[in-house]
Amino acid sequence: MRKIKYFYNTNTLRYEKLVTPLQVKLLRVFGFISTALVTSAIIITVYNRFIPKPQDLAMNSKYTAMKDNYAALDDKVKTLQDQLVVLEKRDNDVYRSIFEANPMPDSAREKVIENQKEFDKVNIIGDDTIAEAVAVTLDHLAARATFQLNSYAEIEKLIKNQDVKLACIPAIQPVSNKDLTRIASGFGMRIDPVYGTPKMHKGLDFAAPQGTPIYATANGTVAVAGFTDGGYGNHVEINHGYGYETIYGHMVKVKVHSGESVTRGEVIGWVGSTGKSTGPHCHYEIHVNGEAVDPVYFFYNDINPDQFDRLLKIASTGSAKSFD
Repeated sequence: MRKIKYFYNTNTLRYEKLVTPLQVKLLRVFGFISTALVTSAIIITVYNRFIPKPQDLAMNSKYTAMKDNYAALDDKVKTLQDQLVVLEKRDNDVYRSIFEANPMPDSAREKVIENQKEFDKVNIIGDDTIAEAVAVTLDHLAARATFQLNSYAEIEKLIKNQDVKLACIPAIQPVSNKDLTRIASGFGMRIDPVYGTPKMHKGLDFAAPQGTPIYATANGTVAVAGFTDGGYGNHVEINHGYGYETIYGHMVKVKVHSGESVTRGEVIGWVGSTGKSTGPHCHYEIHVNGEAVDPVYFFYNDINPDQFDRLLKIASTGSAKSFD
């Protein structure tokens, strides 16, 4: 039953029924709704800001675990990079030096090394791209590792071919010289016997009777055999591979021919005095990568250390004039 309200009217001195105007009713309803909406908004805001949702808690937990995993992965990547740097340096400075192989040029690694700079960017990128950046960095490390493995495979081939290479390096004297008396002129500046002017003498002169055998000092292939106008007269040039070449000049007769394979100790001709020569001798040169070097350092299969010291003195104090 609806409750009816009355009020005392002082004008009529009577109790009259209380009637609420429609406008007041509408204002009251609007006020209630407004209050309810404001209160609801405040409650929702407080809930969203200060009370974590279950899905947010799960997401934060996954994010924290991901950052921890990334930090561990970051440390491992840095360790791998440091190890690769050591391997690359050892590859150039140790392994390739042992086998006289040219160091791997920086240009060959340049593209891979340039990619390494991407790793530093990982520390400043947004969290949403961490996984992608780490994947790219690992790809770069894998490329560098593959490059290094290929280099080691090349070095392995050098190891297997070392015996072959040693046989192709000049290691004996071109004429029999057991008593070490046949070196007449050494490597370096000498007086030209014909023109009387200082001239670079690019080899050693072994004085010997005409007809003395001349031997190949290492395995190789004859590149030139016969007479030329270059001053060597009858001579032989042998390509030994690995950057080594030898020249034997002024022969009275050449035994081998161009294109023939020869072995160390094989007779390739006989001492003479053909070409620009002032007496029977064998002019002997060694070229390494196109540059003439002192042959006195390439007789280690022929002489012992004491003999080498003696030979070195003979070659340095020999005649001031060359024979050619």
